[in-house]
Amino acid sequence: MNKKTVKDIDLKNKRVLMRVDFNVPMDKGIVTDDKRIKAALPTIQYVLDQGASLVVMSHLGRPKGNGFEAEFSLKPAAEALAKSLEKSVDIASDCIGPDVEALAKALKPGDVLMLENVRFHKQEEKNDPEFAKQLSVLGEIYVNDAFGSAHRAHASTEGVAKYLPAVSGFLMQQELEYLSKATMNPERPYVAILGGAKISDKIAVIENLLSKCDTLIIGGGMANTFLAAKGFNMAESLVEKSAVDTAKNIIAKAGGKLALPTDGVVGLKADPQAQPKIVDADKVPSGGSMMDIGPKSIEKFSAILKNAKLVVWNGPMGVFEDPRYSEGTFAIAKLLATCGATTVIGGGDSASAVKKAGVAKQMSHVSTGGGASLEFLEGKILPGVAALSDK
Repeated sequence: MNKKTVKDIDLKNKRVLMRVDFNVPMDKGIVTDDKRIKAALPTIQYVLDQGASLVVMSHLGRPKGNGFEAEFSLKPAAEALAKSLEKSVDIASDCIGPDVEALAKALKPGDVLMLENVRFHKQEEKNDPEFAKQLSVLGEIYVNDAFGSAHRAHASTEGVAKYLPAVSGFLMQQELEYLSKATMNPERPYVAILGGAKISDKIAVIENLLSKCDTLIIGGGMANTFLAAKGFNMAESLVEKSAVDTAKNIIAKAGGKLALPTDGVVGLKADPQAQPKIVDADKVPSGGSMMDIGPKSIEKFSAILKNAKLVVWNGPMGVFEDPRYSEGTFAIAKLLATCGATTVIGGGDSASAVKKAGVAKQMSHVSTGGGASLEFLEGKILPGVAALSDK
């Protein structure tokens, strides 16, 4: 990565404005999963250890952008951060304005202030230059450690970098290093695995990965569309009819690089309580819906993965939230934990799957940004990354 990091800049006695991704799940004002907060701690602790004061900013959810909304307040996140740091964290009543500026400028080395949700202002998502400038006066150095929001050109992720020296935090640095392994000079054999529901969401990713990987394994609902493109009757399975021709073109262009399921676990759409059946991919029964990959597919994919040196996985193999259809996803997760390859797990459902399978810690890297990691794998330039200072 040719971007400057917090280690490339003098932080002593400076006021650091840091963008984090504290868009965390909450219930009745309590953070129910602090994974994203914990992920930012190494950078936060480093900044404080260097003798800086810290102003932390983030978005949370989708408020209307007309001012404060209690359900989207970052106060619970500030409390969770204080608990993790074992020190007090003040929360501002807003993210801009004279009162907030006074609070920021009164900070002493080692102090931490969290701003209120930047999306309480419509100007945030519009990347309004004046709003970005108002945010920038709260710090002397800008650190972006919010990879999960780096694909958005918002005021707090891109605009601020125009007014302050801008560097990456450790989490951003780690994300870029691991995802770059999949796009620049990858180790070989390089196997990519894509799942999830729709092809249309991932056409650019599929095409970019096919140009770089040795094998692309397709599972999940999107595999049904590819199987339909091969002429199989998928009965009531989730098939993206508008994307069947696209799937045909991808199959034609992919040559021998594409690996599709050969069997699956089928449920009956009309009777959700019916016992699932394992069937070959070309024998889905009338009324049946393919919900997971089957044992033959697991065996086929395992044979491909056991020799891999690099594996990138984005999207589950089936409806793994339902225990009846989780075997395929969990089998792949467990295989990746022991295959010896560098394993890069895309955010969202894939991250949830390796965690539920109990193997998240055995992966080389689990991304914190689903949308951002997908866009990176598409080959897109992420605005929040492009805005950082080059080394």
